[in-house]
Amino acid sequence: MGIPLILLVLLALLAPTCISSSIIQNPELVVQAVHKSINASRRDLGYFSCGSGNPIDDCWRCDPNWEKNRQRLADCAIGFGKHATGGRDGKIYVVTDPSDDNPVNPKIGTLRHAVIQNEPLWIIFKHDMVIKLKEELLMNSYKTIDGRGANVHIAGGPCITIQYASNIIIHGLNIHDCKQGGNAYVRDSPDHYGWRTISDGDGVSIFGGSHIWVDHCSLANCHDGLIDAIHGSTAITISNNYMTHHNKVMLLGHSDSYTQDKFMQVTIAFNHFGEGLVQRMPRCRHGYFHVVNNDYSHWEMYAIGGSAAPTINSQGNRFLAPNDNYNKEITKHEDAPQSEWKKWNWRSEGDLMVNGAFFTPSGAGVSSSYAKASSLSARPSSLVSTITAGAGILKCKKDSRC
Repeated sequence: MGIPLILLVLLALLAPTCISSSIIQNPELVVQAVHKSINASRRDLGYFSCGSGNPIDDCWRCDPNWEKNRQRLADCAIGFGKHATGGRDGKIYVVTDPSDDNPVNPKIGTLRHAVIQNEPLWIIFKHDMVIKLKEELLMNSYKTIDGRGANVHIAGGPCITIQYASNIIIHGLNIHDCKQGGNAYVRDSPDHYGWRTISDGDGVSIFGGSHIWVDHCSLANCHDGLIDAIHGSTAITISNNYMTHHNKVMLLGHSDSYTQDKFMQVTIAFNHFGEGLVQRMPRCRHGYFHVVNNDYSHWEMYAIGGSAAPTINSQGNRFLAPNDNYNKEITKHEDAPQSEWKKWNWRSEGDLMVNGAFFTPSGAGVSSSYAKASSLSARPSSLVSTITAGAGILKCKKDSRC
């Protein structure tokens, strides 16, 4: 007698995955990959589903033993950053000390000591803490910062920098009031430290990074961007975050002249763009951007913008326009005359427009271009409030569902 289909699917879910850590050079390699992958099955499996319709959360949040199975989270990513393993294959490192007195020689037990190590590590926190960093937190590859089970704030100083690193997961952190740092020596591995010039003051700065997943963080009020990705970064998923009180929210792409960002692929899914936001949700250049099932409940200038002919695929989002009649347009085509931006491939499909919101599409609607900016199957926009209900940090307690 053959093995039942449900058991085959469960075995596939539990089996280890073969992960590539190389930078994606050809966007076409991921055209239709995700919705055919393991995650498409998760959405339909009642055995695993908590019924939210959010495929990331339905993968792990219904497990009352999440605290004993923390590293399973690494297999729940979707989108272009779905291969970010983080510290899944390494040891658990417990942060016990919130101090950051010496960025060159950090103490054992501090977050900085954890993130600079060469081996994979899954980093957790012994208790609630506020970490005021003295300089940028320069992360080494194959690390997960997992704030579940503690109330962890990175605030009041420079924040997180991912520079030429890969396979990083940042989950469950409050990141806010980030400042500029620099003109100082900072260690980025056990074997190297170097001189850092003035930093931008981002909440999360991704510079030449790949296979990055930022999930279930609450971000607000940083000096520059909340999450910025530049200089050839790619294979990134930004999901389930709650963003508030900030001007320039998210920059994806270094400059119009930096053409290496043509390889950039970013998924922005299930986030809540909340009160006090002004613009750049995101602001894109050159690459391929899938903006899917997000809840936009506030903007003052515009929601989605770009320059240098990016491909933007907006699907299943809910856009609530401000009452100001002059700022109801979702889109902003930057730094180009209409004769030029009309050729850029921007489209809205299944989006819910509220209070007069409108999306200005452009381009010829070439399917191959949008396929390169497709990373998962969108859910109906009518489900956005349910899908994004848990955006931001979660209150996770041992021995109960998160």
